[in-house]
Amino acid sequence: FDPRHYLGTHCYGFPKTGPHRLRFLLESVKDLRETLKKKGSTLVVRKGKPEDVVCDLITQLGSVTAVAFHEEVREI
Repeated sequence: FDPRHYLGTHCYGFPKTGPHRLRFLLESVKDLRETLKKKGSTLVVRKGKPEDVVCDLITQLGSVTAVAFHEEVREI
């Protein structure tokens, strides 16, 4: 979870993520983790800037050969 996604917008200061959306996201992540666990896998969830968190995870795991990601659409 990138903390920057939960701050106010650039232009008007409205929350980017309200309480209902946040609850939906948390429930979705919990459900995904449970589904993956039933299949013998896991889900790593971290809070922080992705550019820092991913780097830390790669360092911790040590045997990473590839990383895939997508870029968020930027606001105008």
